Amino acid sequence: MRLAPGDCDILSSSIKFEALRSCGKDRRSGLILTIPLCLEQTNMDELSVTLDYLLSIPSEKCKARGFTVIVDGRKSQWNVVKTVVLMLQNVVPAEVSLVCVVKPDEFWDKKVTHFCFWKEKDRLGFEVILVSANKLTRYIEPCQLTEDFGGSLAYDHMDWLNKRLAFEKFTKESTSLLDELALINSGSDKGNQQEKERSVDLNFLPSVDPETVLQTDGGVSWSPMDDELLAQPQVMKLLDSLREQYTRYQEVCRQRSKRTQLEEIQQKVMQVVNWLEGPGSEQLRTQWGIGDSIRASQALQQKHEEIESQHSEWFAVYVELNQQIAALLNAGDEEDLVELKTLQQQLSDVCYRQASQLEFRQNLLQAALEFHGVAQDLSQQLDGLLGMLCVDVAPADGASIQQTLKLLEEKLKSVDLGLQGLREKGQSLLDQITNQASWAYGKDVTTENKENVDHIQGVMEDMQLRKQRCEDMVDVRRLKMLQMVQLFKCEEDAAQAVEWLSELLDALLKTHIRLGDDTQETKILLEKHRKFVDVAQSTYDYGRQLLQATVVLCQSLRCTSRSSGDTLPKLNRVWKQFTITSEERVTSTEQYFGSPSDMASAAEHIREKIKLVCLKKQQLRQTEVCTTES
Repeated sequence: MRLAPGDCDILSSSIKFEALRSCGKDRRSGLILTIPLCLEQTNMDELSVTLDYLLSIPSEKCKARGFTVIVDGRKSQWNVVKTVVLMLQNVVPAEVSLVCVVKPDEFWDKKVTHFCFWKEKDRLGFEVILVSANKLTRYIEPCQLTEDFGGSLAYDHMDWLNKRLAFEKFTKESTSLLDELALINSGSDKGNQQEKERSVDLNFLPSVDPETVLQTDGGVSWSPMDDELLAQPQVMKLLDSLREQYTRYQEVCRQRSKRTQLEEIQQKVMQVVNWLEGPGSEQLRTQWGIGDSIRASQALQQKHEEIESQHSEWFAVYVELNQQIAALLNAGDEEDLVELKTLQQQLSDVCYRQASQLEFRQNLLQAALEFHGVAQDLSQQLDGLLGMLCVDVAPADGASIQQTLKLLEEKLKSVDLGLQGLREKGQSLLDQITNQASWAYGKDVTTENKENVDHIQGVMEDMQLRKQRCEDMVDVRRLKMLQMVQLFKCEEDAAQAVEWLSELLDALLKTHIRLGDDTQETKILLEKHRKFVDVAQSTYDYGRQLLQATVVLCQSLRCTSRSSGDTLPKLNRVWKQFTITSEERVTSTEQYFGSPSDMASAAEHIREKIKLVCLKKQQLRQTEVCTTES
């Protein structure tokens, strides 16, 4: 084994001189330690430190067999060699059994050197001999010496140095890592309960990656002789300890990661819950109105859609969190199940409650929009009906009046249906407003609800009053039109009476000309004539009554009769002519005998006229009764 002083801080001075252990052994199986000296000044402090390091490597068993030290003084001065030999007394007196000082070809003063070492033998505690390089085999087997001393032992100092550096680095890192892992693991064991109540310091991590150290395994391939140096057992022991601590550390990390994930989820859950119960709920608390028109309700719906859009972002976070919690529940430890389920339940309750509020608000606004839509349609129908009723009626005949009446009835029926629909929509909206207090979060919504209820009831009452006014106006218009129908009918019937009276006059002049052959026949003819006159009288009276009815209807309707001014003079004129002719018939004798067939035909015609006159008189009485009642 060969080590430059200061390797791993101890080997840093290897560029000046070297001390080596070449893996060779002396005849007592003790290890051989070589100290090569050079022409330059040797730093004894560094050499002492190097020797201490080299002597710390072998096992106690190896140290018990002692060391053979070869001091190569071929390139150095005697006083340096002497100093080194004396220094061995202080550094390794118990372990050194023989010191072989290899002298140069041009040897120092033999007497001085021999005498000095011999004189110091008892004080040094080990034997010192001076020997030439080629004579060294007398004390040590050639196979245990390197080529520098004429031996055959293969030794590569740089290879050994690199291995020791790797070993020292591995040992240093492993030991430090073990301490750190042990500290982390022990802290985790003691603070398991506290970690559940507070955040774990994730910055407290090992200074080196455990995986890297475990994969290194010391970075050395050991030969069988090196087993005595305990390097490989030390490495294996360190690796076993590292694996044990690293396994525990991985579990700690897993627990920390799980806890961190749980805390992140909890933090996000609280963010969602705090927003929904804070700003989200406040947005809904300020939105209580339903609007007073379609446009106002649509504006409120648009505002509500903006609120829903903001909520949708948080609901998306809820879905993601719910999936993460579900995954943790499937793979989590029992100790976390209760907390996870509590978080999941809390999150679900808040989100579902908020979603229900949003849906309720949306349904309320939709119902309000439908209510205002029905109210607007009904208002337009009432406006149209009122406009129709406000226009003065000037029909040309009874048929047009009947058509107008039919249109009024249809519009009034449509208004009835519209008002019924408005009441249904209004009641449904009132029911929803009544249920609005169920999610008011303790907020007194009496004032807001009263405003909405008053508005809905006010709209329905206003529509009811407007509809009632229109119904009253329709009743008046209906009566007026019925009177106009009666007026037209009376005028038509009066003209018909004049026509019938004219026909009776014509029949009187043409058929009532016989005087009879005897008294009996004359009496019969006179009786027939009186009946004929009675029919004419009835026709005249019917016509007069119809004309009087037209006067009354015109006064009621505040209008002028279209034909009564001409009909009455004509009726009176025909009646006057008829009465004169009838009187002449009674007083005069028959100058002309009409044929029996003509008389029979005339009589039949007169009977038909009499029936019509009687029917008209009956209708006229009914008309007068209706006029009087109105």
